[in-house]
Amino acid sequence: MASKQFTIQDREVIELPKPLDQLSNSELERKSCIGRVMTYTLRSLTNQLVDRGFQWLLPVALSQSTDPLWPDPGASIEKRVEVDIYGKTVRTTTSMIIHKLIAASLVYQKLFILSPNIRIEKAERAYTGKHIYEFTQLDFEVRDASSKDVMRTVEDVICNLLTQLKRDMKEELTALCRCDTLTLPKKPFKVYDRAELEAKYGACWEEAISKEISEPVWITNIPREFYDFEDFKTGKWDNYDLFMPQFGEVLSGAKREWDYEKILKKIERDKVNKSNYALLLKLAKEGKLKPSAGGGIGIERLVGWISGVKHIAETQPFPRVPGTVYEL
Repeated sequence: MASKQFTIQDREVIELPKPLDQLSNSELERKSCIGRVMTYTLRSLTNQLVDRGFQWLLPVALSQSTDPLWPDPGASIEKRVEVDIYGKTVRTTTSMIIHKLIAASLVYQKLFILSPNIRIEKAERAYTGKHIYEFTQLDFEVRDASSKDVMRTVEDVICNLLTQLKRDMKEELTALCRCDTLTLPKKPFKVYDRAELEAKYGACWEEAISKEISEPVWITNIPREFYDFEDFKTGKWDNYDLFMPQFGEVLSGAKREWDYEKILKKIERDKVNKSNYALLLKLAKEGKLKPSAGGGIGIERLVGWISGVKHIAETQPFPRVPGTVYEL
């Protein structure tokens, strides 16, 4: 079976990842090498969070309430997956943001989850190299934390991971041609304001900054869903994305809304279905929803950047490429 290809602006050709049964012996060895980097990355990230007092929660795959992904301009969902069980309509998890906010408010001061995300992307996104229709996030949330608290924690965790990888995974990084090119970024990471990037680059600022940077940077003040904190007086958003070279956004996070009136106003403004967030609204109205901040790290994008892949589905044993469905 011939590989699908797509020529991007700089004439580089991206091969879409193939299923395991179509890989050559050398490709299988490369897949195994990426898998070892994935295993090391997951162990490092989860160990670091546990050592920092985070509790590890189990994921949820089906729920009445999940991320609306609206009105985030970066979302490109072709359809949502719904199923009826026990007389209720539930959806596959697009992210566990609502679960995190409630869990952090009621039980867990600091939590993380390796969370499933099913987002049926439009088929043309197959060729960006950074989109897949099923992926895993390392979701985390901290009650009473600020954006700066989270950003500093993430910087420490990422830099520790890279230091450990370069020490312990030299053979794998050499095989992937990343031993010399994967460098340790300086802390704190550089911060850009989205409004300034938009003024400089226009609507395609995300693609432009992803090509310009050579190490991780933060992008702040991004208009997004109702749960990210928005200052109504200034119009600024207290949120942050971590961008990596080539792949762009690898982490998305924010300080959260907890005030009932603000959440309700934003849900109505954005024309989001209130009935899907009845419990969140109830807890906010009762004063049980607490201030928090957190984020979610896209594991495939992070490992893809570390491994130097052309397409992040290369990090998956069973590729989930938009527009393509393999048997496994």
